[in-house]
Amino acid sequence: MRGDCKRAKSVTPSFARCERGEDPPMRRLLAVVGAAVAAAFVIAAVAVADKGPERIALPDGYRPEGIAAGKGRSVYVGSIPTGRVLEIDTKTGASREAVPARPDHAAIGLKYDKREDRLFVSGGPTGKAFVYDESSGAEVAAFQLTAAGQPTFINDVVLTRDVAYFTDSMQPVVYAVDRDLSGVTPIELTGFPMTPGMINLNGIEAARNGRVLLAIQSSTGTLWRIDPGTGSHVAVDLGGERLANGDGLLLVGPRTLLVVQNRSNQIAVVELDKDFDSGRVVDRIRHPDFDVPTTVALQRGSLYLPNARFGTTSTPDTADYWITRVGR
Repeated sequence: MRGDCKRAKSVTPSFARCERGEDPPMRRLLAVVGAAVAAAFVIAAVAVADKGPERIALPDGYRPEGIAAGKGRSVYVGSIPTGRVLEIDTKTGASREAVPARPDHAAIGLKYDKREDRLFVSGGPTGKAFVYDESSGAEVAAFQLTAAGQPTFINDVVLTRDVAYFTDSMQPVVYAVDRDLSGVTPIELTGFPMTPGMINLNGIEAARNGRVLLAIQSSTGTLWRIDPGTGSHVAVDLGGERLANGDGLLLVGPRTLLVVQNRSNQIAVVELDKDFDSGRVVDRIRHPDFDVPTTVALQRGSLYLPNARFGTTSTPDTADYWITRVGR
């Protein structure tokens, strides 16, 4: 630009200071670009601030496991040993008690039914599925899914239009609870390869409007495609990859599945084919704040994961617990 100084000066007064070694148009351009970049940073900072904190504290000794997106900007988080459920404002971190603690109850996986303003909660070692009124915290129903005396751990739940499907990590079965609370249908998974004494089916998701179920077997890292009508099941071909420590599942978009790998402190991003019987791991999401995250909820464009801290704290009944926010 300096080489064309005199010529440019004759064309337009804007180059009048070019003789002094200056380049006003370029300087103005850089100033505009700099201002735009600064504005972009400000906008990004405001957007991040609007999402709320990256770390949301839970009560000491809370021992969380399940999380579910709720109304507005809220999420629900359950307490494993007490059955208590908190509603958390993801922007402010403020909480209110949605379900009080109860004797002989537990809260593992959970989902919010916005249609009826209810919470469906997996009861873990109780062998039960609990349904609560979200507004009052009253117990609307309790279903004994696994027969008393049988090994059981009701682990996770997913809602479809008419049914809530629950996994039992100790039995080769998925339980279908009618969303109108009229009954329960066990779906036997005949021939399912159980790993004795281990956590088998854990996280569960639904695709194709509930015509396909996806569930992760924690003990083997195998992702399963299940037909809810017949109980037939097939291992999803991931090209030989295993999803070790697989826990909560979340389907985002039509065929992108997030698999929380709890003790691996990461989320596997799996792209599935149109038939949901094969796919590939395309990415893994990690965060320095993860301490055995178990499940994941999507709220206002961010992912929220409770940190269960299994095996990483020697004082689970008094330890710190928190939710980690990860931007998509």
